[in-house]
Amino acid sequence: MANRVLVVDDEKTIVKGLKFSLEQEGWSVDAAYDGEDALELAGKNRYNIILLDIMLPKLSGLEVCQQIRETSNVPIIMLTAKGDDMDKIMGLEYGADDYITKPFNILEVKARMKAIMRRTSGSSKKEGREIISGDLRLVQDGKRVFVQGNEIKVTGKEYDLLKLLVENVNRVYSREELLNTVWGADYPGDVRTVDVHVRRLREKIEQNPGEPLYVQTKWGSGYYYKERN
Repeated sequence: MANRVLVVDDEKTIVKGLKFSLEQEGWSVDAAYDGEDALELAGKNRYNIILLDIMLPKLSGLEVCQQIRETSNVPIIMLTAKGDDMDKIMGLEYGADDYITKPFNILEVKARMKAIMRRTSGSSKKEGREIISGDLRLVQDGKRVFVQGNEIKVTGKEYDLLKLLVENVNRVYSREELLNTVWGADYPGDVRTVDVHVRRLREKIEQNPGEPLYVQTKWGSGYYYKERN
């Protein structure tokens, strides 16, 4: 079955170019030109990846991303304006997995999509595996996280980051190491990406994010997971 992607952008020439190029490589491509249509399609269909522009009519890409994240962990790549760092940071805050700056090269888009697909398909080989540490439980199937028996909605990247730390208890990772390991050495973002995801994780799994029990900071060095009994 062909991989399926939803392309969301109000610039029809961009959508047309992406659709043509991706279909040439065997992708099944759906298109939406505003936020409301994007949400409707994302709710009805199952996608491997969503390419989502930030500036959209009716609902912004950030709003669409946030609402999709309430029910789905589908990888989302945000399309942002050139040089607008705040858009990139906000996209990550709202649950995006990656971002690409406009104007972009279609080869870069394909490379990012393939990288995400490799990570996704690689993790599926361990479906059903569980990692338990105190009252924290990670389930590989679906990248699900439970705290004290309650499921916590996390993005794919948040799960990957937490899993790496949990599997390496008390090991301190620098922000650069985390960026290279979780996002890949070819990821063009900077270490702020790691900080954003750590902050989001703490807001979700910690009772008091200001005094975290799980994901700890080693000042001047990086982050680590403190084992819970």
